[in-house]
Amino acid sequence: MTREPLENKEQVIDSLNALYEAHIPHNRALGLRVVDAGTGEAWVKLPYDAKLVGNPETGVLHGGCITTLIDVACGAAVMLKLTRMVRIATLDLRIDYLRPARPGQDVVAHAECYKLTHNVAFVRALASHGDGNDPIASAQGTFILVDE
Repeated sequence: MTREPLENKEQVIDSLNALYEAHIPHNRALGLRVVDAGTGEAWVKLPYDAKLVGNPETGVLHGGCITTLIDVACGAAVMLKLTRMVRIATLDLRIDYLRPARPGQDVVAHAECYKLTHNVAFVRALASHGDGNDPIASAQGTFILVDE
């Protein structure tokens, strides 16, 4: 995945985080934060928290948290690719879990919107502990674009 520069990147990141904080309680509950952005690309962090563990014996994060992280990263990548303001919604999101997340470590999802049509956006993503060569999960998704 290549990285294109984004004008006013810090302002865009702050705006996305403010949107998630104010309007999406689930994202707020998980502590999701956009940590980097490019044109059509987003990096979103899920901080490790014991309340998100799926198996208390291993300390591994619940897969639903990883799913939400990837969905949010993909949606942010779509918004960062758009040249007009429209509502978006996930149409399809396929996730392959490749290995468990390590207990005690944050997870970052990097998503790229690689194709945009008038009504549909196509995205792909990897979730990892920061090393894209050792991903926790990979994903492909589509989002509908709704002009009102």
